[in-house]
Amino acid sequence: MTAIPGSAAAVTGAASGIGRALAHELALRGCDLAIADRDEAGLQAAAAEIAKASPRKVTVHRLDVSEPDQITAFAEAAVTAHPSLNIVVNNAGVALLGEFGEFDQAQMEWLFNINFWGVVHGTRAFLPQLSRRREAHIVNISSIFGIIAPPGQSAYCAAKFAVRGFSESLRHELAVANSPVRLSVVHPGGVATSIARNSRAGTGVTDNARRAESIERFDALARTTPTAAAQRIIAGIEKNQPRILIGKDAYFMDLLQRFRPATYWKTMQRMMEKTAARRIARDAASASQ
Repeated sequence: MTAIPGSAAAVTGAASGIGRALAHELALRGCDLAIADRDEAGLQAAAAEIAKASPRKVTVHRLDVSEPDQITAFAEAAVTAHPSLNIVVNNAGVALLGEFGEFDQAQMEWLFNINFWGVVHGTRAFLPQLSRRREAHIVNISSIFGIIAPPGQSAYCAAKFAVRGFSESLRHELAVANSPVRLSVVHPGGVATSIARNSRAGTGVTDNARRAESIERFDALARTTPTAAAQRIIAGIEKNQPRILIGKDAYFMDLLQRFRPATYWKTMQRMMEKTAARRIARDAASASQ
């Protein structure tokens, strides 16, 4: 088991969402922190929030995970500030609205540089330090969209499936080598973060109403709080769980994909159509009263 009290963790994407909640929950459990993000204002606010709740040492690092040199510099600074650092959470991520024909190659590469290569470079930069610890843990954030692949998410799914494949293979390599480093890959379902609101639209997406509808649909389905997600991740670290699902929706979709690997999306479509019909009927009944 990886003990949280007395550990030190590096967390990317810590200015908001799951990353911010995870940093806060780790500090409450006695973990020092090196928190990183591009959003410097959000990062400073997160650090101030942690300082009010916990006396743990927290260092703040501006970081664009799409830049490998910045990740290397972050790892060096984090280890210098926290010589006992033994937990790394590669959490930073972005979203891209649009079907495959609606975004260009540059936009897909932008997403991959953050969602996939950011994870790979973060793992590579910290692994030598972690390998010298008595026990250490890497947490790579994938998604339920690293297990299922709905339409309109081809770029995001490709990156999150890649995170899953990279993480699982590396975990097996570490085990064969008897490394002290454990690795968990995380598959959150709908978590109430700002990722949809902050998403970029493909160059071919010109309908603003469609973007608003996408955000509204995400908000309606994202029922897990960032704090609950963070607590689930910490429990997974403590138990050295190789695979961490977050939310009842994630467990359901994982099972559905296992039982119906070729037709799960048709089943989900029928379920969503029934849910939408019930909602319309409910709204109509309310309006008539």
